[in-house]
Amino acid sequence: APGAAEPPWQSPEQRRAADIIRLLSLYRPLLDAFVIDFFTEDLWSQLPPAWQPALAGATPEQLAGLLGGRGGPRAAWPLSLLAFGAAARALAFPRGCPGLAPRPPCQSSRLPPLLRRHVKPKKQHEIQRLGKLLQRLSRATGCEHVVDIGAGQGHLSRFLAFALGLRVTAVESDARLSRLAERFDQELLQELTKARALAHRGAPPCPLTPCAPQHIPGRLDPTAPWGQFLLPPDPPGAGPAARNPLGGPGGSEDGDRVLVTGLHACGDLGPALLCHFARSPAVAAVALVGCCYMKLSSAPEQQQHPGYPLSASVAALPGHQLSYRAREAACHALEEYQARLRGGSAHLRAHCYRAVLESLIRAAEPGKRHLGLQPGRKAHTLSFPQ
Repeated sequence: APGAAEPPWQSPEQRRAADIIRLLSLYRPLLDAFVIDFFTEDLWSQLPPAWQPALAGATPEQLAGLLGGRGGPRAAWPLSLLAFGAAARALAFPRGCPGLAPRPPCQSSRLPPLLRRHVKPKKQHEIQRLGKLLQRLSRATGCEHVVDIGAGQGHLSRFLAFALGLRVTAVESDARLSRLAERFDQELLQELTKARALAHRGAPPCPLTPCAPQHIPGRLDPTAPWGQFLLPPDPPGAGPAARNPLGGPGGSEDGDRVLVTGLHACGDLGPALLCHFARSPAVAAVALVGCCYMKLSSAPEQQQHPGYPLSASVAALPGHQLSYRAREAACHALEEYQARLRGGSAHLRAHCYRAVLESLIRAAEPGKRHLGLQPGRKAHTLSFPQ
């Protein structure tokens, strides 16, 4: 029985974590798989036999009801499947909007329109919230220089620089993403030039300032002291190796301290940022939003450094080492799947096309797995040959 063997001094959160691990251990073969694997590796046969006919004959509406715990119209599910769903919902952490607040709109009205381009609504919200936090940290510490680690295409960096007026150094390990970020910066600068010309003719002034971030292609070394913060990018760039933004003898290059941030800092990056924060006199504060996936290196030399899980109480629980695939499953919202199933299955076709395409590619070249194929925006409106 859940909770029967826990010591009395355990907190409710620790008892819940132990119960979650026990439940997950029963279904680990299902969790250690991507959804796409059910199509490409015949994982359907690994489902409990009593579940297979019920799930195979269910309508999309009934499947959506099963996810929501309501069973679906005229659905008859095996008791073991209903018990699994009930246990999962009982152990899940609270979801939804706090205080019955309305759900956020598809576009974040708090983010300037020019900064919404190429950014999905969820990330728009995250950029705005993290940016405002960094603005408060800047005022509290007196630091106006932010180092954005794992900057990707530079969406957070642009908000910090153009909208909040901070001086930003964006560090990205993939030199191609750094070049793309610089291209987006130039597009935004061109739009600002047009906006200033229109303002002279009486149009409302643009709230953004023409202050672009500096992009540095380079990889963070999780094991090195702060003086050797960066490694060459992968793939290496054509130019000289970037100078370390934290590598000056008295702190950063210009002698000032900096704020360090990372949005969706996954894997080894999150613990490495915390290590550099603790070691470097150049870092005044760190604001880190980790990635739910937390895909960590398994190399032996990495095991001595902090990693997943960061919580000592979770690390003390036997069986806490969830696979990367299991952690990926935790990132996807059940509400989104329910909406897709109830929405006429139009967009669901795009995902089915992707599964078929991955199967065809794997049949032709077995070495290619989990290619990360993404369907086009209008894929669900196309015929299969298209």
